[in-house]
Amino acid sequence: MKGKYLITTDAWFLAPDGKSYRAVWGEVEIVEDSFLGIKTNRNASNWFARVGGKDNHVIVAGCQIHYAVRCEDCPNTEKVTDYQTEDGFNEFERPTQIYIAS
Repeated sequence: MKGKYLITTDAWFLAPDGKSYRAVWGEVEIVEDSFLGIKTNRNASNWFARVGGKDNHVIVAGCQIHYAVRCEDCPNTEKVTDYQTEDGFNEFERPTQIYIAS
């Protein structure tokens, strides 16, 4: 798996900017658990995706990747339209949930 991908994770994660995200975009390289300096057991993920460049990247455990979409162009990072259905239909704008690791 090489190239730029939009990776959707199963859980929120904190990025270097201190914000929470559910997805990360950038160049992807699959790495084994040995890069951490430990060998994981069968109850843990034994492969990881490094998303981003050499100096700015996020490591995502393979078991936490929900979707991987090939996406060479940077995805939208502007505010996005969302909605809630509590107390009727409420539409609003919110910040993106995509961390750009490039």
